[in-house]
Amino acid sequence: MQPEEYDLMFEVETTHWWYRGMESITRALLKQYISPDLDRRILDAGCGTGGAMANYLGDYGKVTGFDLSRIALGYCSLRHLHALARASVEALPFASESFDLVTSFDVLYGQTVSNDSLVVTEFFRVLVHGGRLLIRLPAYDWLRGRHDRIVYTARRYTARQVVCLLRDNGFFVERVSYANMLLFPAALIKRLIERILPSKNDASDLSSDMGRFNGLLRAILSSEAPWVVRTGLPFGLSVFALGRKI
Repeated sequence: MQPEEYDLMFEVETTHWWYRGMESITRALLKQYISPDLDRRILDAGCGTGGAMANYLGDYGKVTGFDLSRIALGYCSLRHLHALARASVEALPFASESFDLVTSFDVLYGQTVSNDSLVVTEFFRVLVHGGRLLIRLPAYDWLRGRHDRIVYTARRYTARQVVCLLRDNGFFVERVSYANMLLFPAALIKRLIERILPSKNDASDLSSDMGRFNGLLRAILSSEAPWVVRTGLPFGLSVFALGRKI
């Protein structure tokens, strides 16, 4: 990820419709499968600038975060987060069976991850028996666009690929679903326009100021939370998966 993207992430992570909508979906999944327990040990793998840790993961237990980027960890410190480490997701600096829940939001897709299967085996290793992994990843490799170039995307996933990734590394998959389905047509049109009319603009999707529409877009994305939890969505811009170590 370009260094400037961390600056932007820190600036918008608590207000941008995409982050807040994804928070609603994540909370719904956690509420469905995980009872409140402030003693729960949570690992946020690839915590970025710490938005998830600061905004809502702490409601479900004691959170430790780590990231490979010193810039990201610096922003975590500005959020007054202290349980932090600098590490790669491919070599976790934690003992086996140290955590009850591992979360990883839009991390495995990046160019810094050379082997996503190895990463999932590491997540499996640090979880206790019965512990859970909640991951979110961008969907469909054919949907690549300017944003992917800026954030150094190496791969995008289908739901089937995510299920296989978890199952092949020991997890029982409790829930898999696409998300951000209702806004999929608009995103598809945007990607097609980018290909037909290339722009020299190197701004990512996060730089788009939705202004008065920010609240509406957040409400649309948040409205998908019950569907993701109950039945799953057949397509979307992201993939959520919840796996349990058995």
